Amino acid sequence: MKNRIYLICLSLVLGSFSVISAQESSKDLPIYDQTDLHLKNVDTIPGYASKTNKLKVSGTIYMSDGVTPAKDVILYIQQPDENGDFELIEDNDNRYVNHRGWIKTNADGQYTFYTFVPGGDRRYNQLQQLYPIVKEPSKEAYEVETFLFDEDPLLTKTCRKRMEKKGDPTRILKLDLQEGVYIAKRDIVLKSDV
Repeated sequence: MKNRIYLICLSLVLGSFSVISAQESSKDLPIYDQTDLHLKNVDTIPGYASKTNKLKVSGTIYMSDGVTPAKDVILYIQQPDENGDFELIEDNDNRYVNHRGWIKTNADGQYTFYTFVPGGDRRYNQLQQLYPIVKEPSKEAYEVETFLFDEDPLLTKTCRKRMEKKGDPTRILKLDLQEGVYIAKRDIVLKSDV
């Protein structure tokens, strides 16, 4: 049992530190699939209307000082479906995750995504996660810590304690059901040096 908990926590930690180096350059990240000319600070992930566990995630993106709201930051999110599988779409020579969306923060650094609670791929002990990437104006895009879910049975006490020691318990979304929609808040502090 201890080995299983250790492996789950190890996969969580390793997944958290996944590096963009798998991409030839950061320009290959899916965040660049969308022009930022028409982005707003609210977006809806495809499939939202048909999902049972609807979710609204909102928050504020702050500059590296943790106080100043970050204006015009693009936040890209992709996620698996309710079963923990990534539904891939092929369009001409492009292949991408179906459940994804882009926002650009307003002057107050605020953003909102309408999505659904993803599943975790239990075959591989994968946690329920939303995968975010941020792009600040005139900087390269980079990944930030995944959004996790408080109710996920694979998110053990040991994993939570490790995240708390690292100073990042805010990445765990606590869901509040309001009028048939789960509501969660997640603020993001940008890195000081990417």
